[in-house]
Amino acid sequence: MVAMNVFRLLGDTAHLLSFIVMFWKLFTSKSVSGISLKTQFLYVIVFSFRYLDIFWNFLSIYNTIMKIIFIASSVSIVCVMKFGTPHKDTYNREDDAFPTAYLIVPALIMGVAINQDHESPFEMCWAFSIYLEAVAILPQLFMLQKQGGAESLTGHYILLLGLYRLFYILNWIYRYATEPHYMQLIVWVSGAIQTALYLDFFYTYMKSKRERGIDAAIEIDAV
Repeated sequence: MVAMNVFRLLGDTAHLLSFIVMFWKLFTSKSVSGISLKTQFLYVIVFSFRYLDIFWNFLSIYNTIMKIIFIASSVSIVCVMKFGTPHKDTYNREDDAFPTAYLIVPALIMGVAINQDHESPFEMCWAFSIYLEAVAILPQLFMLQKQGGAESLTGHYILLLGLYRLFYILNWIYRYATEPHYMQLIVWVSGAIQTALYLDFFYTYMKSKRERGIDAAIEIDAV
């Protein structure tokens, strides 16, 4: 059974709050402006492949509920963005232009080549999902750069995703210090890369909020 500690709970809480903020934006603004559909679709792939074992591997009620929430929430966001009215009419396809094949294909190759059990298709799927999650935020960050910023709720959403991963890094450090033989290099390296991608956004977010207030939009130099 996976050990629980305050850092993992804080990470899961931040992740759940990111979904709440996203749904709040979708259903109050009736708009998906500034949201990358490509990033959201990558998250559907990530959680679908990672949690394939939901049908045969029971660890705990908490674990199962979280798996269901992550998959269902990610799919729901994509459905609203693609089919919701008037949401689908506010999606900016031109600004959401990051080539996701450059992320999916290398992650898939690495998932097959570098995993914890080369005889297990599920372990390959799991590793693929870890590698893909590490870079899934890139289309969203690319879109922010192209648009020159993001509205406040979108900024809160991205911040919570970054905090989720940051707390998980603290969780891994804690487990390494307290659990004998705990070693997950794939997760550690991917998580470190993922967190590093957020660092510039963290700085910009804090600067914007400090200078213009918590409800201020995030301003980024456009490319």
